[in-house]
Amino acid sequence: MTLNGRKVAADVTPRTSLADFLRERMNLTATHLGCEHGVCGACTVIVNGEPVRACLTLAVGCDGFDVRTLEGLLNDEIMAALRDAFHHHHGLQCGFCTPGMLISAHDLIRRGKASDDREIRQGLSGNICRCTGYTDIVTSVRKAAEAVARSRDATTATQA
Repeated sequence: MTLNGRKVAADVTPRTSLADFLRERMNLTATHLGCEHGVCGACTVIVNGEPVRACLTLAVGCDGFDVRTLEGLLNDEIMAALRDAFHHHHGLQCGFCTPGMLISAHDLIRRGKASDDREIRQGLSGNICRCTGYTDIVTSVRKAAEAVARSRDATTATQA
């Protein structure tokens, strides 16, 4: 597989989840394991451009795929805006849900599905947070989406 832009190969047992492979074999610990049933969203990663639950995905099934974890998005424009917004608008408390929340929010912004609070709440409905009540998370995602849109508008204006 290509993992965060780098080709990796490993022998794994057929039952090894992608989450366990990422955490235990690749030392990529931003992928959190919560429920291990695909319900909480803490283990969300990007596989071939789509968010997936790493606890439900078998590592062997990702042979030849492109896998991105939170660590692989460090230099990403959308993720930079999300990190800044989560910091300034208090979008996290304990931080356990945050990696999965950030991956899901990244996907929403990338697809243009973060234009209002209702759309953001719907898009994040598969990510459970037990601390924040979601208000600050939704605000953070909306502010990040606005920042990304402003940045892209400014880039477009300077190129014209």
